[in-house]
Amino acid sequence: MSVLNGRDTLALLPTGGGKSVCFQVPGMLLEGVCIVITPLIALMKDQVSQLKQRGVEAVSIHSGMTRQQVDILLDNCIHGNVKFLYLSPERLQTEMFAARVKQMKVGLIAVDEAHCISQWGYDFRPPYLQIAALRELVPDVTVIALTASATEIVCEDIKDKLAFKPGSAIFKKSFARENLSFVVRKSENKEKKMLEILQKVKGPAIIYVRSRKATKEIAETLSKRKISASFYHAGLNFEERSARQDQWIQNKSRVMVATNAFGMGIDKPDVRIVIHLDLPENLESYYQEAGRAGRDGLRAYAVMIYQDADVSNLKLKTEQAHPSVDVLKKVYQALANYYQLAVGSGAGESFDFDLHEFTDRFSLHAGEVYVALKKLEEEGIIQFNESFYSPSMVHFTIDKTKLYEFQVANVQFDPVIKMMLRLLGGELFSDFVKISESYLAKALNVSYKEMIKILEHLHELRVLIYQPVKERPQLTFVLARQDAERLPLNTARMAARKKLLVEKMNAMIGFATTQYRCRMQMIQDYFNEVTFDTCGICDVCIEKRKKENVRAFDELRTEVLSMVKQGSQTIENLEERIAPRDHELFVDVIREMVDDGELEYDKTWRLKLMQQKR
Repeated sequence: MSVLNGRDTLALLPTGGGKSVCFQVPGMLLEGVCIVITPLIALMKDQVSQLKQRGVEAVSIHSGMTRQQVDILLDNCIHGNVKFLYLSPERLQTEMFAARVKQMKVGLIAVDEAHCISQWGYDFRPPYLQIAALRELVPDVTVIALTASATEIVCEDIKDKLAFKPGSAIFKKSFARENLSFVVRKSENKEKKMLEILQKVKGPAIIYVRSRKATKEIAETLSKRKISASFYHAGLNFEERSARQDQWIQNKSRVMVATNAFGMGIDKPDVRIVIHLDLPENLESYYQEAGRAGRDGLRAYAVMIYQDADVSNLKLKTEQAHPSVDVLKKVYQALANYYQLAVGSGAGESFDFDLHEFTDRFSLHAGEVYVALKKLEEEGIIQFNESFYSPSMVHFTIDKTKLYEFQVANVQFDPVIKMMLRLLGGELFSDFVKISESYLAKALNVSYKEMIKILEHLHELRVLIYQPVKERPQLTFVLARQDAERLPLNTARMAARKKLLVEKMNAMIGFATTQYRCRMQMIQDYFNEVTFDTCGICDVCIEKRKKENVRAFDELRTEVLSMVKQGSQTIENLEERIAPRDHELFVDVIREMVDDGELEYDKTWRLKLMQQKR
């Protein structure tokens, strides 16, 4: 109601809190186009697809699109019946968009991932600062800003940078997750501890690691131990990522081992456990990733397994994430040479990018280039999409009358055009439509290569625009190519960002290493949510409860020992026979007995007495 009443609104809703509904419902009710600004290309494509399936006209404009394609889609927003326009923040800076938005009937502006507008946030993006200029172009339009994780200073910065009007509203949902148990385990054998945890906690799982190589290695280890697993990272092609994601969502594989490229926009409520085998860079990222467990409201676990070396590695990684100005200039100059761009050209243009080919050509180190690209992106100079995918698209550039005349004059193309019109309909004249070359080839009884040649020929004749599939990483020049020696770098802001990210790193390390305070309470405190309540289900709370109730713990331990002496037992069978009053305490008793060497798992993951070494 706040948005419908014309009040600028900030909604702070933790992961899985239904942020999209907050703008889609008022967007449908208000007259005109709802402009949704988000940096997440995969998420915008997914939401556009879902809206279209429900009969709602929606389009997305992002890096990787041609000027012609953007031109047509913006025209549809002015003259067509488009209800939702999803836009990456970099597109706000283009003259084409600025000119067209003034002609649109805009009903609402929704800013997703709103923390990106604040330099005090963990994922600052300068193009977000252009949203204030958008508000000047459509001054009477209400804004709703949404984020899953923002501290108090970031919330205030969001309202300031988005030029919230007097009488604005802010809605906050508690960061506490009553069903989510946060657990930290320090272990020198992280793989063994991971396997033990997966045996204790049944159901779908996500395991987060930092490197692509580790995703494959750990998935293979799990598969060898008869735990069905797959892996996911930005280096896989679109078909591989989609197939693996679908298999996991449909419970055809139990565990997804992934980098942080996985999880955004995934709707799987029954994830029972999320395990981190590497320390995340900050608590915001960790809370979002851990929060993918237990969205169905049932008990779930977020487990972090670390060792002392992980703390040192995180400190080193944080230091390396802030390359010098000289390194940024060197990498940027190499990019300009790589694409042969003259100063002042290339604004808004996207190019395929191969990191290894680029580093080999210019004798650069891949790790150094990667962090430089991320920093140039943070400074709003380029945009780098590692896992970009755009299917093959077609759009007729001539109207139906001229197309008919063309078919009469060029009978060799008549069957193709008729087939496309029959399969894809009149939308071909107003929008870019996804096509499958192989499907069309089969329908026309021609080879795949021949089908592509026909489409390319029609493209050359300007009958249609044919855009073949793209699935290589994309690098977009947000600004026109600059003189590398005069790169518009805000060095004062860069220094402040480095200091801030070091502080966030230290907060993450503090969360992992603290053993005396409720972990949920620590998270709430980090996000400025004052509470004196403890969760009662994190490892710290359980340890405290155990000490307060030593007798119950010892009794459970004795019962477990007595049962296992009679023969090996599954955890489920043990719990069923003992019927403990406190499930969490029972699980913790088992964990401690394994840690202390009283019990061990056999090859079938049944608990037995530890064999005494001779």
